[in-house]
Order: sequence, then structure tokens, then C-alpha cells
Amino acid sequence: MASATLALEDGTVLTGESLGARGNAVFELVFNTSLTGYQEILSDPSYRGQGVLLTTSHVGNVGVNPEDNEAARPQVSALVIRSASPVVSNWRATLSLDEWLAGAGVPGISGVDTRWLTRKLRDGGTQRAALATDGTPPSILLEMARTWPGLDGRDMVQEVTCLEAYTWTGDPGSVWVAARERQPSVGAGESSPHIVAFDFGIKRNILRHLAAGGASVSVVPANTPFDAVRALHPDGVFLSNGPGDPAGLPGIVGMVSQLIDSGLPVFGICLGHQLIGRALGGQTHRLKFGHHSGNHPVQDRRDGSVLVTAQNHNYAVDPGSLDASQVEITHLSLNDHTLEGMALRGRPVFSVQFHPEASPGPHDAHGLFAHFFELIRARSAVLSDL
Repeated sequence: MASATLALEDGTVLTGESLGARGNAVFELVFNTSLTGYQEILSDPSYRGQGVLLTTSHVGNVGVNPEDNEAARPQVSALVIRSASPVVSNWRATLSLDEWLAGAGVPGISGVDTRWLTRKLRDGGTQRAALATDGTPPSILLEMARTWPGLDGRDMVQEVTCLEAYTWTGDPGSVWVAARERQPSVGAGESSPHIVAFDFGIKRNILRHLAAGGASVSVVPANTPFDAVRALHPDGVFLSNGPGDPAGLPGIVGMVSQLIDSGLPVFGICLGHQLIGRALGGQTHRLKFGHHSGNHPVQDRRDGSVLVTAQNHNYAVDPGSLDASQVEITHLSLNDHTLEGMALRGRPVFSVQFHPEASPGPHDAHGLFAHFFELIRARSAVLSDL
């Protein structure tokens, strides 16, 4: 097997065996501590511009299949792992991990001491990095990493959003959302609610959860103006996850402000949460090494309950920058006390920093989709009485 080289901006150079495509890539290196779900992780558009280091020691044994993709192709820039499985052993697999990455042009490296490298990133913070499987010299890789502009202030959403609006016609949640967790929002004699979902890098499992509630879902591009959304006559608006720095999206923040003032129920997750925070006049900041895993404990401040959550973000909303008379802080991280959820007082708008659809991850937060539908039904009931 051919060799591969990984270079970090601080001068660290590691060698290993090549995986995936032949070539090179420059990116921001982050670690993910999930034990399962590598396909969902690697196809999550929120990782655009990043290379992912998986801390689980053995990767690839269940291969890859079309049903578990969160996007049409891998979204990461590179993959760093300890050991690649030489055998695929799962009845659903149609490709090996190596074949999947190679077909999408994504290079990877195995044979790296990922435990050591994870500690390095945890202690020193996220670094820019470059990886080569084509023999590019370490000196060139170091130069690539050090001169790459990074993600701060950049609009990465335009690289992953859909080009035109469409109606979600995929799996309606009947397969992927467990029956006990499906809480249809449509009662006898009621019409299906219409939800407009902004695609900032939306994951397919989010769309399944919205459909599982009985909604018809229109997915729109990230830069869709407010008037175009209003013309679709939605009963609620969903603001999706996505990559990069929310500070690089001032135009979208302005649109979100209009949504908040419209009276429509609005639910935001991940980047959508950060955009709501900035639309309310709050500030966002970069975390030292981000949250990337399926095991982050989050406390609901309203009742003290704890949710184990899936997360994938490098930026967070500063709670001190929000107006407490307008915003209720609903969730906090039990790891580092960062803001994980908020709700507007007197308005049907709420958001969370974590991923309630999981995929991969625990199902503790699935009920947030039901809460969104409750807000939609409550507003519909008020309008019907006018």
C-alpha cells in the first residue's frame, strides 16, 4: 500500500498508509469521538472544509451503503484513522470505505497514532493541516497548511446548499424514525403542515424527521430571501445545520431577523442556532477544538434533565451577548458550559446547538421535533379562530 503524509501548521509531520483517493488536500483538522456511524459523519455537510480524525481505533468494517448517506457524497476534505479494516462484513454494504472515498476524490491516511494526535488537538486547539497520498513533499504540505486562509469569516454554506428549491420526496421517516418516536402532527380533519427548510448543509435525517411528523417539506437554497419564503405560505420554518463561521453570513442573518419578526414558528439547529443568535444581536466565537461526537451531555435548565447529544460545530453563541429579557437560555453543555439551546420569550422561536436527529448518535433529543410541531399547531389554532 502506498504511503501518505499528514502535516500540521505547527510543523508536526506524520506518515502512514494511504486511504481513498490519490492526491492532496488542505483543511482544518478536528477529532470526532463517536464509536460508530463513520459514514454519516463523513457525509455530513457541516464538515465541509475540515479533515476528520476518528478516535475509534478500527474503521471501515461495515463498509458503505447508499441509505446511510447524509448527503450525496462524502463532504470531508480528508480522513485520518488508526486502522482501516481490510474486510467489509455487512449485508447492507455496497462499497468499501476506501472505494467510497476514492470515488469522491477524498484522500485519507491510516496507521496514525490518533490517541496522541487527539490529545495534541485537545490541548493545543484545532490546527490547519494538509494531507497527501501522491508523494507531495512534507515541506510543500507545511507551506499549504500555513498559507491556507482557514474557515474564520468565510461563507462555506454556498459550497453545500442546494441550487434550487425542491420538495422532499425521500423516505418519510417510516424506516429511519422508530415508530415509538414518530409523533404525527396531523390530527383528524387537519391538513398537513407545510415547513420550509433552509438548506445550509441540511442532513437527510433531519428531513426524514420533519416528514415523520406528517409535514410536507419544501427545501430552499441558503440565500432565499424572506419575501420568497413568505410566498410559499409556510406553517413553520426550519434553519438547518451547515459548515463554517456564522460571522461570514451577514446576508442570511438579516433574513433570519425577518423570520423572527414574522411570527412564524422557527426551529434552528447547529448553524441555524448560531444564525438566530446573531440575528438577535448576539456574538459568536470559535471554540478551542469544537464539539464533534455523539456523546455530549447537555442539561435542560427548565427541568434539570440531561440529554446525551450528537454535536458537530466549531463556533458557539456567547450567552452574555444576548438580551435576557428577550431570550431564555434553555440548554447548557455539561462539559464546558457553552450555550446549547435557547428560546425567545413570547415568540414561537427556539434553537439548539446539538443535532436532535442524531445520525449517528443517541435519540434523547428527538422530542424537539415534536415541540416544533406543537408550536405550528398552536399558531394554526390561533389563526383559525381569527
